[in-house]
Amino acid sequence: MTAMPLDWFGTPMSPLGGGYSGETFLVGEGTDGVVLRIYRRNPDRAAVDASLLRLVRGIIAVPAVLDVRVATDASPGLVATERLPGVALDRLLRDQADNLDWPALASSLAGVLISLSGVPFLRPGFFADPTLSVSGGGMPTDLADWVQELRTTTRLASWPDADWRALRGLVDQAQLLIDGDGPELPPRTVLVHSDFNPKNLLVDPLTSTVTGVVDWEFAHAGSVFTDIGNLTRFERDDRLLAPLLDAFTANAPGRPEQPFVKGRAADLWALVDLAGRPAGHPVGELASTLLLAQARSGDLSAWPWPTRRVDPVGEHEVS
Repeated sequence: MTAMPLDWFGTPMSPLGGGYSGETFLVGEGTDGVVLRIYRRNPDRAAVDASLLRLVRGIIAVPAVLDVRVATDASPGLVATERLPGVALDRLLRDQADNLDWPALASSLAGVLISLSGVPFLRPGFFADPTLSVSGGGMPTDLADWVQELRTTTRLASWPDADWRALRGLVDQAQLLIDGDGPELPPRTVLVHSDFNPKNLLVDPLTSTVTGVVDWEFAHAGSVFTDIGNLTRFERDDRLLAPLLDAFTANAPGRPEQPFVKGRAADLWALVDLAGRPAGHPVGELASTLLLAQARSGDLSAWPWPTRRVDPVGEHEVS
């Protein structure tokens, strides 16, 4: 195991790319390097993330926790983990798509989603503390109310009335899917990564299998379909999705039906939030385009681009 310095902040560090938080750094070099996450925006989340990694390690490919520091007046919270092998999937999809073993990749990603869907919770909510107790406080529960609030507080206020009415119709459609079969058979509540997209998935470029799932800062107890919705937001390549969704339906606990369309419904919470971001936000701009296409067509699976994948990091379409 990599030796840990007594003072991380006295050690040379370099930023790790891929995300937008600017809080993740590499300490050291190569396979001996340590990944250091500094929780400036949400200091209390450090201990929660460490608990989550310890909970799922051995079930899902996640890094070992090497050090956890709670926030003090002098320093923010932090978590140090081992550096996992593999390449971020978004890079492979951009640069090496023709070399991927698509069946192996689909099977490996489906296995991660199935494992997540096998970690149950009694109710949805955020993790309140390092014991991973679930609190519903602060988590919106009514999609229509949530969308209405964003209508008045974000750039969705500039949407024409016709588009707004179309969005409300889309929300009603999504709510029926989210509610499942009603109060007598509500959707299962499970561990949700909640940022399950290619920039947070490490893959072995030789075998096309998942070597790590990183960046758990948004993880919570929620819908079994949320991570599928996140993955399919900007990714629609049937070489990946068709076998992945088939494997998920056949093998996830409870054999969840219609994972794609229910995933798109579950993703509407995040999509509306992203679409309301200030103009110029790279992911927000793509989300706005996608949401508008869905609203105008009345179709949760609508896709406004000519290619089957959109790269929100590089801000360009990928064939």
